[in-house]
Amino acid sequence: MSHGAGLVRTTCSSGGGGGGGGAGQPGARASEGPLDPVYPRTYSALLKVAQMITLLIAFICVNRSVWTSYAYSYFEVVTICNLIMILVFYLVHLFRIYRMLTCISWPLSELLHYLIGTLLLLIASIVAASKSYSQSGLVAGAIFGFVATFLCLASIWMSYKISCVTQSTDAAV
Repeated sequence: MSHGAGLVRTTCSSGGGGGGGGAGQPGARASEGPLDPVYPRTYSALLKVAQMITLLIAFICVNRSVWTSYAYSYFEVVTICNLIMILVFYLVHLFRIYRMLTCISWPLSELLHYLIGTLLLLIASIVAASKSYSQSGLVAGAIFGFVATFLCLASIWMSYKISCVTQSTDAAV
């Protein structure tokens, strides 16, 4: 088995064992273990944390307000679904799950999530802002919804920028 340790990559059977996955990489100590110690300090991770915080605040503001329109139910569903998906992508990068599940194109799935989620969040924020009737909690929820929309647009730009740089680098080599 030692002759194929650098070439053959298994998925679930040896994902956390450390059977030579980081032997040929520079800084092999940083790649040991299931947790990526560098990822929480990256711009992408900090942006995901900011998105999760703003989505949670938007959800709490709308959830704790008195409202009569079903548009706010839509806003709550969109904010919680976006928050859960962003948390999933954060955990995928933090625990290096992308190394074990190589059948999924993680950059493409994250880009598609952000495209669809940002569009739904923008629609929900516009509807919530138009039906707020100057109730402070609903206005605050709509404002945090717009802030989260802006942060999601920043993530789309960053992932598109990373995808284009990766593709152009691969094509040049």
